[in-house]
Amino acid sequence: MSSFAVAVTVSTAFVHPGALESSEQLDFVAGKIASAEQPWANAFRDAKNRWADHQPHGGSTTISADSDGGCQDDATASYILSLAWKYSGDETYAQKAVAILNSWSNLQSITADNDQKKLVAGWIGADFGPAAELLRSYPGWNAADVASFQAMLKLVFYPLLNEASSWNGNVDLTQIDAMMSIAVFNEDHDEFTSALQRLELRMPSYFYLTSDGSLPPAIDGDGGNPQSFWSNPSKWIDGLTQETCRDNGHHAQFALGSALHACEVAWHQGEDIYSTYQERLTSAMELMALQFNSGDMQGTCGGSPTSDRYDTWEIGYSHYHFISGVELPETRKLLEQSIRVQSERDVLNLVYETLTHADLDIPSASEAVHV
Repeated sequence: MSSFAVAVTVSTAFVHPGALESSEQLDFVAGKIASAEQPWANAFRDAKNRWADHQPHGGSTTISADSDGGCQDDATASYILSLAWKYSGDETYAQKAVAILNSWSNLQSITADNDQKKLVAGWIGADFGPAAELLRSYPGWNAADVASFQAMLKLVFYPLLNEASSWNGNVDLTQIDAMMSIAVFNEDHDEFTSALQRLELRMPSYFYLTSDGSLPPAIDGDGGNPQSFWSNPSKWIDGLTQETCRDNGHHAQFALGSALHACEVAWHQGEDIYSTYQERLTSAMELMALQFNSGDMQGTCGGSPTSDRYDTWEIGYSHYHFISGVELPETRKLLEQSIRVQSERDVLNLVYETLTHADLDIPSASEAVHV
């Protein structure tokens, strides 16, 4: 394990709110909404229209990974309603979000005969974690209920998240996404460190750079054959992902979004892993965006990019462009011409990033010291 992985084991106080959103980011977006500025105002209206009247499905003690009993919808709703409270100050949203979280505090298991349960735990946990983190400051969520929800996350989600899936890398990255936010909400340094160590192992085995050598490093699940595990790329270039040639964009967007979520949570907690992975992530963003924008796989594989477009990309673009000063022209073009106008807004753990992270040009952010 590298010195980076050792460094992050040092225990420091967690920053709250500090999962996917910081106080500065929440205030920035709230101000844009109050001023009816775009794209935030329209995204906020759309999110409220879709989720404001959502009713909890919770109450089950066990759910199947194949049929989650409404848990994923509830997790998504709890996150969006928590954001709506933070942006508007209307406690009605917080009350609804708290009711959802409390309704799932008695959950005891997520079942399946394979790693689908790990993936579902990642999808759901990656929404429950940020929602709960936002609500920790809401006085209407009493301490006993907070403790019950934290205990449920440890009982049900930790076992499924803490054992890395050997399926395609999007699963492990989704697990890591959930681990990061839940660790912040639970104030669990061991879980936080474990997630960062997992990410360090997965990143070069999912996002390729030619400087890695002719093939990426081995990882559990590749069968000793990276060429096959990466679905036989015809050209290995910077920014290729382990699933670029699997389905030309669908799963790779989930993996990219999850990796950037992990970097964002770490940033809020004072760990600058954005810089550690800058070349890998910006290369992946620009290559995938170019493939989407052009409709051409740029020689990496046969076929064409999938039509899937998810409301992710914003987290990575805002950080790398406004804080790190990277241009990312293809990513910007994709955001303006596709993501902000026609993407699916809330798909599993990829939820309304145009609302939460579009163009976060916050001066204080670039002046923050991260170690």
